[in-house]
Amino acid sequence: MSELCIFCKIVRWESPASVVYEDKEVLAFMDIRPVSEGHTLVIPKQHYQNIFDIPLELLTTTHQVTQKIVRAVQKVANADGITIVQQNGAAAGQDIFHFHIHIIPRFYGKKPPKFRELAPVDRETLNKVAQKIKQQLEK
Repeated sequence: MSELCIFCKIVRWESPASVVYEDKEVLAFMDIRPVSEGHTLVIPKQHYQNIFDIPLELLTTTHQVTQKIVRAVQKVANADGITIVQQNGAAAGQDIFHFHIHIIPRFYGKKPPKFRELAPVDRETLNKVAQKIKQQLEK
């Protein structure tokens, strides 16, 4: 774990997050600056900077959890599609250097904003969406 990494702080419950899933290796929570409602992040609990660092077994586990969460997010958001984004390095747009996967609900006719244009969403709103996704995962 990294002392300064915001995602490591979330794993340690030192920073708030609207969690939708947690097991011993993986954590998933709402993106605080969502592209669309339901935008979820999936991370390994252990700190790995990017895809070049994460062990293959944990990468596989993280993607298996991602697939499970994608299904729940798609149903909750009633999305026409889902974009999966995973960036590696600053040149690729990575701004938090802890391996993470974005699950972004997409809709016909709606162009997503650029990441740098996104505004934070209040915790209450994120918690409500997180609760809906959790309930869907339990079905």
